[in-house]
Amino acid sequence: MASIANRRSVMMMFSQPECIYSHRARIVLAEKDITAEIIDVDSRHHPEDLVEVNPYGVLPTLVDRELVIYDSRIIMDYLDERFPHPPLLPVDPVSRAKCRLALYRIEKDWYPLADIIIADVDADAVEQARKELTESIAAVAPILEQVPYFLNEDFTLVDASIAPILWRLEEMDIELPEQAQSVIDYANRLFERETFQASLSETEQLMR
Repeated sequence: MASIANRRSVMMMFSQPECIYSHRARIVLAEKDITAEIIDVDSRHHPEDLVEVNPYGVLPTLVDRELVIYDSRIIMDYLDERFPHPPLLPVDPVSRAKCRLALYRIEKDWYPLADIIIADVDADAVEQARKELTESIAAVAPILEQVPYFLNEDFTLVDASIAPILWRLEEMDIELPEQAQSVIDYANRLFERETFQASLSETEQLMR
């Protein structure tokens, strides 16, 4: 691998192929049609180039010239502001605030539960997390009966954060109840997007 110093003119993202946090950042790259080099990283063996730019070694890590960002939410916000078209947050302040609140709840409620299930360390904890995540996802069904995307007519950063979890439901052995049909329909709308398909790593393509 060439030295990072010689490749700073190309946007790069160090990404874990099966990671929900890396996946949502890749979705934003695809939605914005941003040319970036995706460097797949084994989380157990970090390459020297990653350690060189990010002492924490967390994934994903975005390198844009001299700027290094290593939190998926900050990466998503940065990309949305750096490449404003198409916008992935509403224009008006009230709708933007609602989207940010939805992102906060997803990151606080859904992502930790998904982490527990995917890690699969403690069987009891996994079963409890699976139950809570199933109920929490099913609970948003009424919201998705009103508009095609989460709280919006258009795709936003909220959808980019939800999609990786919905894509992994089968992998996490989660089956949504019949009353969550609107969530299932919503998931299919997300998965049918060309940008979503473009965001998938080879590992993720095999999950469904």
